[in-house]
Order: sequence, then structure tokens, then C-alpha cells
Amino acid sequence: MEVRKPEFVTNLRCLVCGRIVAYGNVFTCPDCGVEGILDVQYDYDSIPNLQAVIPNRQFNHWRYRELLPVSPDISLPNLHVGWTPVYDVPRLAQTIGISKLFLKDDGRNPTNSFKDRASSIGVMKAQEFGFNIIACASTGNAASSLAGMSAAVGLRSFIFVPQRAPEPKVTQLLIFGATVIRVQGTYEQAFDLCREACEMFGWYNRNSGTNPFLVEGKKTAGLEIGEQFGSAIPDWVVVSVGDGCTISGIGKGLQEMKRLGFINRVPRLLGVQAEGSKPLMNAFFSGKDLVPSQPDTIADSIAVGTPRNWRRAIKQITKSNGTMIAVSDEEILEAMRLTSRLGGVFGEPAGVAGVAGLKKAITKGIVKPDESAVAVITGNGLKDIASAKKAVGQTIDIEPKLSTLEQNLKNISLI
Repeated sequence: MEVRKPEFVTNLRCLVCGRIVAYGNVFTCPDCGVEGILDVQYDYDSIPNLQAVIPNRQFNHWRYRELLPVSPDISLPNLHVGWTPVYDVPRLAQTIGISKLFLKDDGRNPTNSFKDRASSIGVMKAQEFGFNIIACASTGNAASSLAGMSAAVGLRSFIFVPQRAPEPKVTQLLIFGATVIRVQGTYEQAFDLCREACEMFGWYNRNSGTNPFLVEGKKTAGLEIGEQFGSAIPDWVVVSVGDGCTISGIGKGLQEMKRLGFINRVPRLLGVQAEGSKPLMNAFFSGKDLVPSQPDTIADSIAVGTPRNWRRAIKQITKSNGTMIAVSDEEILEAMRLTSRLGGVFGEPAGVAGVAGLKKAITKGIVKPDESAVAVITGNGLKDIASAKKAVGQTIDIEPKLSTLEQNLKNISLI
């Protein structure tokens, strides 16, 4: 049976030269090669009034299906993706010095990370284009999300991870039935090997760094922020940055929500990288092409030395009149403690890097104390227990005696 293309998708457009490319299973511009990342284009004028129809739909990211590149002939995955909660966290806001702060907890997605948004689109595109096997390279979260989504729809998945991938994330891959290839090298080497394997063996490539459809899944966080806040949209949206796909997707979603009338302005984007992995930030401030670097940070999910989607990210940050900042691993660990203890949200290092960056941006006067912000927590802290242990204190080990307990409590000034 022939599968119909997504109803409101018109074509693809190269972000480098602007060439229009016909819709299909294509990743990059024929003229620009691997540098020519494509962007999905929509016929916005033909989309019905979403403000009228969306309120009657289920609270997941498929409520925005007119803005997603999904065929009406492919069944949706049965897992609940998106519409993650937004929390008002006044104690955390006061501590870091801002008038109003919200946390959008994407660790609540099915495999506990933001990447489920992209992988849910990826498995549908694989089915639409006739693939039985899907693959990706990942430092962890994209991998586990693809493994979970593949299991939900019945696809076989091959996952390439670098040697440094945290064990809990690798275990999550295996429990979902993925074939895991642990590459004795960097994320960049795993990425290249995955691409070569997809070309050789005929697998569908889920890598959002080059696959134009995956970013559309990521933009649903921006769509949700627009709908969840409406006219009360914060001044800033804060996002950790690795490949550049997440912040660029959120930026596109926010731009679309303004175009469709859900919000009257687009918040400024604050992109946060780790000090040990900031090639995209360097390109942002230099105005020159990206120079790859060797990543060195505990935030494995954003430890990307060669971001593939850097142009798209810089375009969206600039369009929003936003900026970028880098934080140390120590600042990230502090943010893990603060976000958990003052906001009640346990995020992995990359997941809370945005909070660390926001705190630093306030200190530097980039973000004003009387402004407001929402930080996207991109992954759950249980995915990287080793890093969490570095951020916390030790247990109090005692005999089962009340007198011993009393003495220990005196030592920590509780009684």
C-alpha cells in the first residue's frame, strides 16, 4: 500500500544555500553535501485554526500533528510522549536571583528524556519509508529513546554508543532489546560509523544531527511551552546544547506558536554548553564556521565535539535575540543539588546544565533579576548515578540504637 505524505508538509529547504528539495527520504542538500542540513517546510496557511481544535485533543505531543511530518497512514506509537509538566519553583528562583523561574521536566517522557520527542518521529519515518531496522549514534539518551520507541512499534534497533556512555543508559538499551555496539572511541566516531553502517546495510538513520525530520519532534517542546504559558510566556527559555538540535527545534516551535497566534512574542533563547565542550558557543560568538573540539565534561548528553546542527542552532538563538553561555562541571554539579533540593526535580548533568547556565547568566547581568525564565530539564538524574554521587553527601551509617542516632544528629546540628 502506498503511504501518503504528511498533509501539510510542502518540501525541505537547505539551511546553507536555501535550495528547495522535494519531500522524501533525503537528509542533506544535493548542492551543499553534508553541510547542507535541511529544514522541513509547511503550508501554514492551509493549517486549520489550531487554537480552536487543540483544546479537545489528548495531552501529548501528537496534539500538534498538523505541525509534524507524520503520515496519516502510519499508526502512532502507543507510548505517551510530550506535554510534560511545568513547575513554578520560587525557592530555586530566589536562590539563583530571578523573579520567576519554571522547570519543564522532560525526564517524565517514556524513557526519561527529551529525546523521546525525536525518536517517536524517527520510528514513524522509518515505517513510512519502508525500513524494518533503524539505527542511531548517541551518548545515551537518544539511544535509549530510540530503543524504547522501536520496541513500541516493532522495529529492530541498532545503537552505536561511545565507550563513555553511562552504564544505566546502556542497560536501558539492552532491556528494550536493542543491539548495542559500544564503539571504543568518541561520540563523533560512533556517529560516523553509524552513518556508514546505515548506508552499507540499508538501515534507517535516526541521527537528529542530520535527519531533518527528527528536529520536528524536538520542536514540540517549544509548541508546548507556547501553549502552556500563552500570554504569560517567560522572557527566557533556557536549554542545554550539544548537537544543536534541541535548542533549534524548541526555537522553531516557539516561532510557529507566535505565527499561529498562541503567543504574542517569542522568548529569548539561552543556550548552555559545558566549558569542556563548547564548540557551538565559540562559533556563535566568533561569527565563523564551527571548529571541532575534544569534549571533556561530566554532562555526557551534551559532550559533542562536532555539533552537526550548529547552523540551525545559531540561527534560532540569533532570531530570538538570545545568547549562549558555558558552565563548568562544578557549576553543573551544584545545579544538580539546587534543582533537586529547591525544585524537586532530579536531573542528569546535561538535564540541569540549563539551570547552571541561567544562574551564571544572572550573575553576569545577561539575564536581569526582574525577568522570568523556563529551563528545560532534558533528562532524569537516574540515568547517570555516578555523576549524582559526586553532587551529594554521604549516608550516616549507624548501629540500630537510638543513642547512636542521637549522637550523630548532634554532630550534624539537627538537635
